[in-house]
Amino acid sequence: QFQLVESGGGLVQSGGSLRLSCAAFGFTLDRYAIGWFRQAPGKEREGVSCITSSGGSTNYADSVKGRFTISRDNAKNKVYLQMNSLEPEDTAVYYCAAESAYYADYFCHLTGMYDYWGQGTQVTVSS
Repeated sequence: QFQLVESGGGLVQSGGSLRLSCAAFGFTLDRYAIGWFRQAPGKEREGVSCITSSGGSTNYADSVKGRFTISRDNAKNKVYLQMNSLEPEDTAVYYCAAESAYYADYFCHLTGMYDYWGQGTQVTVSS
């Protein structure tokens, strides 16, 4: 079974940093667009960032631009989300997702596009 596993979440104070990792098992991520999403209690899942299969293009939600950076390391079969200047509003469960369809690079910000999802990692930012 193909699996995505997120790690790196935890508790951090406002202004702090965390780096989330998304590791793939059973398939190679270099052919997949990868998205990071988050969901806070009582709220809908929202897109945070995504990266094309080639790594040549990235997208960010307005709320995280300038603070978060997505990257991929194909040699390690991993994708990362570096989160700096964290705020309490960033508190949520963070998920990574992967999709290899031909259109994936052009719709990587859409939750419904992805076939494979991780189980999520909790990020909590205190005031």
